[in-house]
Amino acid sequence: MTLNIDDMASFCKRKGFIYPSAEIYGGLAGFFDYGPYGVELKKNIINEWWKFMVNSRSDVVGMDGSIISPESVWQASGHLENFSDLMLVSEDGSFEVRADVFLEEKLGKSFDGVSADEVNNLIKDNNLTGPNGKKFKTCESFNLMFPLSIGAKKVKGYLRGETTQMIYLDYKLIQQNARMKVPFGIAQIGKAFRNEISPRNFLFRCREFEQMEMQFFIDPKDRETWFKYWQEQRTNFYLNLGVKREHLRYRAHEKGELAHYAKRAEDIEYKFPFGWKEIEGIHDRGDWDLSTHSKHSKQKLDYFDEEKKESFVPHIIETSAGLDRTLLLLLYEAYEDDKERGNIVLRLHPKLAPIKVAVLPLVKKGGLKEKAQELFDSLKLDFVAFYDESGSIGRRYARMDEIGTPYCVTIDFDTLEDGTVTIRNRDTTEQKRVKIEDLRKELVF
Repeated sequence: MTLNIDDMASFCKRKGFIYPSAEIYGGLAGFFDYGPYGVELKKNIINEWWKFMVNSRSDVVGMDGSIISPESVWQASGHLENFSDLMLVSEDGSFEVRADVFLEEKLGKSFDGVSADEVNNLIKDNNLTGPNGKKFKTCESFNLMFPLSIGAKKVKGYLRGETTQMIYLDYKLIQQNARMKVPFGIAQIGKAFRNEISPRNFLFRCREFEQMEMQFFIDPKDRETWFKYWQEQRTNFYLNLGVKREHLRYRAHEKGELAHYAKRAEDIEYKFPFGWKEIEGIHDRGDWDLSTHSKHSKQKLDYFDEEKKESFVPHIIETSAGLDRTLLLLLYEAYEDDKERGNIVLRLHPKLAPIKVAVLPLVKKGGLKEKAQELFDSLKLDFVAFYDESGSIGRRYARMDEIGTPYCVTIDFDTLEDGTVTIRNRDTTEQKRVKIEDLRKELVF
C-alpha cells in the first residue's frame, strides 16, 4: 500500500508516534510532539547513529553544543547573509509561499537553485497568480534564522540554524582534550531551528527539528578519498537498518544550488511517495568554516602536525542527517497493510522497535494475570516491555503489530503447569513454546 503523507501523519497520531504540537490551541505549522512510541523510536535511531558514528570508532568523538549563540557567530558563518529562501508574497499581503515550492506545484518540475530574477520571469511568462487571482510582488529573499533577545541587556542572539557551528568553535579544545590527530571527527545530535516559509510534508520540512551531524577534519590533499569513504559509510548505515538499496540514491548539487560554504555536496535521497527527497547531505566544506571563524574571532584555529612539524587549517567533510526525516523514512520502509492478517504491520528492524516485547495473559482469571505481571516485571529491567490484558488475544497481537513490536509472549494455563510460554514472532506470526528461563535467549535484537 502506498501511503500518502497525510495518511502517514494520521497513522502516527492515532498510534502514539507523533502529534501536532499545541493542537488544542489550533497548532502551529512546522512543530510536532513525539508520543510514547515516537520518542522510543527516535531514541533508538539516535543510539544506532551514535554507535555507528562514534562508539564503534577510535577517530570520532562527540559533543553537545549550546542551542543559543550570539549574533557574531552567525555573522561569521555567513548565515545572516546567505541562509535564506526566496519568497513570493501577494500584492495585498494575504498569501506568502516559498518560491521554488510554488513553481514546482504549478509547473511540475524542480526549481532548486532558481534565482530571484528567474522566479520573476517565470511568474510573468506563465501568468501565475496566488489564490483568487492575486498578483505577486517582486520576489524577495527571506532569512530563515530565528532571532531572540538575551538577558536584561537584550543582547541579540539566535537559535542555531544548524548544529555544526558549535563544533567549529570548540574543535581545537576537543582536539587537544581528546588527544585526536587529523584525520578525526566530531559528532553531535541536537535541535536546530529554521523559520521556514512553507513547512510541509509532515516531518519532512519543519521549523524545529533534530540533526545528526559529524564534521571530519582532514588534510586537504585527502579530500576526495574521505568524501568517497563517508558516502559509502553513510549508505551502509541505512542498509543496516533494513532500508532497501533501491530506495536510496545520491544526487550531486549543481553549482548554482551549492551552499555558500560548500565546495562539493551530494545528497542521499530516499524514494518517498511524494518523490525522491534528501535525507542526508555529504559536504566538502573545504576550510571555509575554520578560516572564517578564525578571521572574525581573531583566534588561530589551525592544526599543528607533530610528525611533519607544520601547521595548516584542516578541511572538513561533513555528514549531516535529519533525525526526523530518518524516522519518517523508516516508518515508510516498515509500513505494510497486511490483508491476510487484516491489520497494519510495522516491520521495523527489531533494534529500532519502540516496544521490544509485549507480555499478554490469555485471560485475566485463574492466576494468569498475576503470572503475566510477574514475568513483565522481570523483563522490563532488561527490555522496553509492554503489558496488555485488554481485548481478545488476536486484537492484542494486532495492536502490537501496528507499533512494530517484534515479540509477543502469551501466558496461558499451561504456563502454570509446566513453566512454558508462547512466543510469537511479528514478521512470520510463528508461535512456539519455550521455558520462561530460556525466554531471554529467544529475544534477539
